[in-house]
Amino acid sequence: MLEIGGRPILEHNVRLAAKHGITDLVINLHHGAQLIVDHFGNGSAFGVSIRYSREPELLGTAGALNPLRETFAAATFAVLYGDNLTTCDLSAVVRRHRAAGAVATVALFHRDDPAAGGIAALDDAGLVTRFLEKPDPESIFSHRVNAGILVLEPAVFDAIPPRGASDFGRDVLPELLARGRRIAGYEMTEGLWWIDTRADYERTLGLFARHGALP
Repeated sequence: MLEIGGRPILEHNVRLAAKHGITDLVINLHHGAQLIVDHFGNGSAFGVSIRYSREPELLGTAGALNPLRETFAAATFAVLYGDNLTTCDLSAVVRRHRAAGAVATVALFHRDDPAAGGIAALDDAGLVTRFLEKPDPESIFSHRVNAGILVLEPAVFDAIPPRGASDFGRDVLPELLARGRRIAGYEMTEGLWWIDTRADYERTLGLFARHGALP
């Protein structure tokens, strides 16, 4: 809910989803839940329909989907981490996913220092062959980092433990690879701005001050 360009970071993501025709949204809630509900309501003011999944105990990026298994059981769906800013073409990620016939597609962004994210290796067809979350310096094999944008088939739930915490980068993507499931990479040329620290936030505020929008 920190503001960038006069809007909360999460609102930028809601508007990005709506721009690409993704209008049936579920927002996962934990800290500061009521602030989010009060701002977005049912989503109609933003051209979307929003439901909320309240998470009393943190379950990780993948475990958070367990209460929503029935919701996402019927069709392809997307997961968008709420604390990044991006100009990613979500429609292009979906097209890449469908063309690859993948169970999961991960948007990947080049990062000079990839140690804070999950890194992926791709083959010549752009399919993920290896994934490692938060590598130590000696284990870095790629600068392609998970951008926190995934397009998924319901079959991905086969690799998500039905109870407890689990993480896409640490648990689910490696498990899918171990099972021989197809994971596609979408190599971003669009912008992505992490808001992991106060310095990241202040840097992104400065970017907006200079450009008036995401460049």
